[in-house]
Amino acid sequence: MSERKSTSRKVYAVARGRTPGIYDEWSVAEPQIRGFAGAVYKGFAQLDEAVAWYREKAQQEPQLFLHRQSIGAAAGSAEPAAHPPAVASFAARQAAYLAEGKVVIFTDGGADPNPGPGGYGVVMLFGERGQHRKELSGGFRRTTNNRMEITACIQALLTLNRNSDAVIFTDSRYLADTIEKGWAVRWRKNGWMKPDKTPAVNADLWAQMLDLLDQHTVSFVWVKGHAGTRENERCDWLATQATHKPNLPVDEGFGGS
Repeated sequence: MSERKSTSRKVYAVARGRTPGIYDEWSVAEPQIRGFAGAVYKGFAQLDEAVAWYREKAQQEPQLFLHRQSIGAAAGSAEPAAHPPAVASFAARQAAYLAEGKVVIFTDGGADPNPGPGGYGVVMLFGERGQHRKELSGGFRRTTNNRMEITACIQALLTLNRNSDAVIFTDSRYLADTIEKGWAVRWRKNGWMKPDKTPAVNADLWAQMLDLLDQHTVSFVWVKGHAGTRENERCDWLATQATHKPNLPVDEGFGGS
């Protein structure tokens, strides 16, 4: 966000609390600090001011933000920290990630019909306020919804520098759950066989994605599709446009022609 954004009510940044984050309602921010020893928080009239303060605290005390990688409990709390951060609005969540220096990535993909011609779209945001962006898209003459969802993520990860820290927003439960719940890792360990002894579908793409994820720190966040999330809608448009391009290549992994 390169422009200063006014808000009609205060925004609250919690640097030390049960779940650090940026909240746009006091009723949601207060439980994060009430009764929490040594809580550090502050109210702001502007979202960008809250983001700047939150970022400064993250740099000064990075140990407070380890929960972003799901490797510990929130400072001073016996309860596991939430992942991803619980914030009251999507815009605040995105701003908090960018303020921490993460690359924010939106992906989408689909085929019409399924299977059939398919495409993927990616929007990548960089910088403290997401002032830098990159868009990616492509398609295949015959593929599936799920293959395009995975391919979108692979293409985004291929553009990252080594050891990047990123958050991928996707409206695909299949994609988010397969990674976040460790299913793909278990399939790979078992020779790409599922617990029921059937072959894992899309193993070629999952293998490529896991190799890329080994090079970065990446978390996946599910968002509801077609719900007005700006960058998610943009990815959908990019994917749709790519689906209808002429002379699309063959998705060799799917075996379509």
